[in-house]
Amino acid sequence: MKKVLIANRGEIALRLLRACKEIGLETVAVHSTADAQAKHVLLADESVCIGPPSAAESYLNMKAIISAATITGADAIHPGFGFLSEREEFVQMVEDHGITFIGPSSEHIRIMGDKITAKDTAVKLGIPVVPGSEGKVETVEEAKAIAEKMGYPVIIKAASGGGGKGMKVVNSPNEIESQLKMAQQEALANFGDKNVYIEKYLKDPRHIEFQILGDGRGNAVHFGERDCSLQRRHQKVFEEALSPVITPEQRQHMGEVVVNAMKKLKYKGLGTIEFLYENGEFYFIEMNTRIQVEHPITEMITGHDLVFEQLRVAQDKPWRLKQEDITFSGHAIECRINAEDPETFAPSPGKITKYHTPGGPGVRVDSALYDGYSIPPYYDSMIAKLIIHGPNRKACLARLRRSLNEFVIQGIKTTLPLHAKLVDNEDIQNGDYSIKWLEETFLKKEA
Repeated sequence: MKKVLIANRGEIALRLLRACKEIGLETVAVHSTADAQAKHVLLADESVCIGPPSAAESYLNMKAIISAATITGADAIHPGFGFLSEREEFVQMVEDHGITFIGPSSEHIRIMGDKITAKDTAVKLGIPVVPGSEGKVETVEEAKAIAEKMGYPVIIKAASGGGGKGMKVVNSPNEIESQLKMAQQEALANFGDKNVYIEKYLKDPRHIEFQILGDGRGNAVHFGERDCSLQRRHQKVFEEALSPVITPEQRQHMGEVVVNAMKKLKYKGLGTIEFLYENGEFYFIEMNTRIQVEHPITEMITGHDLVFEQLRVAQDKPWRLKQEDITFSGHAIECRINAEDPETFAPSPGKITKYHTPGGPGVRVDSALYDGYSIPPYYDSMIAKLIIHGPNRKACLARLRRSLNEFVIQGIKTTLPLHAKLVDNEDIQNGDYSIKWLEETFLKKEA
């Protein structure tokens, strides 16, 4: 591997570019016309414009990206997260052109990309799952029978879904017909697949995920868990590692479960096994077959550069990681900073007139912003990640508070004020929250 095309944009594209440069790999940036002045484009060895601002015509344009790789002589493609990172057909196209895809095989993406197949696979691999339908649910009669057997409330989910689309909670039998139809319509509109399935709805769980890495030959390790329970509309807002509610014994047990599963699967690359956690029990919800937005907090507590490890695996370098060598030091928290109104959450694109990041020990900012940069209105609103590490959770929160006060982004509205309020909240300080807390407790009080 000599030259890597980065098929993404924003902070993750810059993160990947820096990792490639540090180990001597040449880089190719692809960009839409709206991103011609993006930082990763300016810093890459080569850049190729692949289309107009619309993501469908640029960052999701598989043929344009393959063409860019071909004309620049790139022998590898890193998809980052989002966009084409979990598209089986894209991976197959990359492989068919003799280009290395920095990620898992198209087969593993296919298996884990469909929620029903992923759940069936998890059961076979010995991973605990949420009780639910054995496959897709098509009719109201089927849905009612399954819901009555499990007991209400239940949740209907899109088989190919994510981000809360095609997801409906049903509290009683008289709701199930309308909610099933709505879920199927949303699933078809957003994912081109109307298939849905049903699970028992957990009342107040936390979102716990385990970071894993495999070499595709049966070797695998985990890097501990992340607690991603602070969510709004099923989108993560604030993550921490390790979780304040998971015991060392639970961590060891679930770590062994996910590692053994990945060894059996012969999984290659980075991946994240996501669980709902309630009353001491873990329930598999999905696997993300890519690098995660929140990967930096795992890097902070383990000292391992996950992108570097991902690149090593993609190059088929000798496996050198042992589980006992992966240890955890201190505590880390990540705040996702969005270009949004902190009260209404309306998007706030525009020109950055002043940009100043916090510093000091244990402070990291992953962002592609710079003074004078104009944030385009066409893409995801996340513009920066503030990542804090401290010797323990209390010290980490204190450092986070100080860093938020130092962080300056002017010219647009951002969610920095929201995070400043969160860090001072008693429930946050006590680690006492669930996936429903932000919307149903905190934001309702703030309204």
